[in-house]
Formats: sequence, structure tokens, C-alpha cells
Amino acid sequence: MSTPSDAVPHRPRRGREVLTVLGVSLGMSGIFALLTFLRAEVTVPGGISATTATVVAGRQTTAMWLDILDDLARLAAGVMPALLALALLSRDPAGRGLGIGTHRWHRGSDLATGVGFAALIGIPGLALVWAAHEVGVSASLAVVNFPDVWYRVPMLLLSAFQNGFLEEVVVVGYLLTRLQQLGWSSRKALVASAVLRGSYHLYQGLGGFVGNLVMGLIFGWWFQRTKRVVPLVVAHTLLDAFAFVGYLFLRDHISWL
Repeated sequence: MSTPSDAVPHRPRRGREVLTVLGVSLGMSGIFALLTFLRAEVTVPGGISATTATVVAGRQTTAMWLDILDDLARLAAGVMPALLALALLSRDPAGRGLGIGTHRWHRGSDLATGVGFAALIGIPGLALVWAAHEVGVSASLAVVNFPDVWYRVPMLLLSAFQNGFLEEVVVVGYLLTRLQQLGWSSRKALVASAVLRGSYHLYQGLGGFVGNLVMGLIFGWWFQRTKRVVPLVVAHTLLDAFAFVGYLFLRDHISWL
């Protein structure tokens, strides 16, 4: 039996809401990443493989306290779309995040599941990054371009959490929930979510797109069956934390980084 929150008259409003949330967050990131990819293919000799992609950047000036505040402000801005998505979901009659799992923690199982997903995605992901670079469809990765200051590692860890929280809440929890309410089939919604995830990694080349598309299919499939987004945030945070901090120690020893 349909509830008032699922009534057809609400669908146009929800559709506009989805476009707005994506328009102030990862939807626009996808458009800019696509333009970066196309510009490299059209204007750079050698295409995207001749470019270098930076994932996390920072700056160092003579006013360190302002540098820190700038970085923290950037991280806060990155979290805001996810908080907006949660606020919008909580306004529905079902309330409390509409069952995406952010209002309750299963600490042991969430952490264990997150670690498992990080291993499942991370190990094959490294192989894919190497293969994509070797065949010339991905940019070289300068994963971290952050000055060697005392707060570099803490800031990279916060960046990893910001990425995980933003992407999993918006692209998985929020988007899949709203698309279901809009009447999309589970398969169609899953593909749309995964393509969106891949799109905003296109600045890294086709390897970044395909790898994140596969990650999106796995994460989205699991969410559709469990309605729990927290383990995905944990997994994504761990993946980025290892990538960011690991890069600092491996970049001088691995030629394709």
C-alpha cells in the first residue's frame, strides 16, 4: 500500500530535488571531469595518458594557520552536500535517514564489513590502475600534492573521510533511495548511481572511470539489499587513506605513480 510520501504528485518535486543536490555536488563534478577528459583528448598530444591527475592538493604560505583554516574550510564544504542529502531524507514521513543506516551504528560489524570491502575493491583496483596506465588510457597519478608540513597526514586522513562520507551518502544512500521513490527499477537506479560515480573520476582517464564504475555497482548492489551506508563510508575512507598516505611513501619507488 502506498504511503503519502510515495504518492505520484511528490515525484516531480523529488526529481527536482535530486537534480539540485547533484547540481551542487557530484553531478557538477562529473561534468567538469568529463570536460577535463575531453580537453586532454582534443588538445594534448598523447591524450589523457600524457597528463597528470592530482587527487588531493594543499598549499603552503607564510601564514600556516591560514593554510590550515583554508584546508579545513575546503573539507567542511565537501561534507555539506552529504549533510544536505541527509536533512532532505529526514524530512520525509519515514524520517531518520529513511533507512540508509546513518542513525544507528553496528560498530563491530560495520568496521569488519568496511575492511572487507576495502580489501575487495583496493587490491584489484591497484591492478586496474597499473593496467590502464600501461595501455595509455589513464593519466599519471600524482595522488597527493601537499606540502611537507606537520599536519599533512592528519589532513589527508580527514580528506579520506570527507570523500567517503560525501560519495557514499549522496551517490549511494541518497540517490538510490530517491530513484526508488521516483519509480526507477533497482537495476536502472544501480547503473545510474555507478555511472555517476565513474563520471567524476574521468579526470583520471578511462581507468578511473571503469574502476569506480565497478566499485559503484558493488557498493550500490550491497546497499540495495541492506539499506546500510555506514560500512561503505568506512570502506571508502580506508581506501582513500591508504591511497593518500601510501602514495607519500611509494611515489619514489613506483614508476606509474
